[in-house]
Amino acid sequence: MRTAQQILADAAVIAVVGASRDPRKAAHSVPAQMQRYGWRIVPVNPTADELFGEPVYRSLADIPHPVDLVNVFRPAEDAVEVVREAVAIGAPAVWLQLGIVSPQARRIAEEAGVDYIEDRCLVVERAAAGLSRR
Repeated sequence: MRTAQQILADAAVIAVVGASRDPRKAAHSVPAQMQRYGWRIVPVNPTADELFGEPVYRSLADIPHPVDLVNVFRPAEDAVEVVREAVAIGAPAVWLQLGIVSPQARRIAEEAGVDYIEDRCLVVERAAAGLSRR
């Protein structure tokens, strides 16, 4: 299994499940910052049409191209289904944001051979590693 920093270094396209329109929420500011540092952000939100200048998809299954990482901004109880969807689309890694922990989601990811990170923030890990895709 890759470390958090290896996953970020290897990823170019990040699907963000639960991406928010509200700039005051981490589900908006974190993907926006990752985009500023060169990652392509693919927002997943059932109620928005465009975020971060990108089209929004209703579900992971609706994304018409591969993603390198699924970043989750949903409550822990939703993580199991999101991880199942990530496995179904062939995503190589899943990342649950700070404060989100799910032993069942971890088990599903590990059984599928998917790299799994939980309870950590993308931007903190990006900054700690000094990573940029620019």
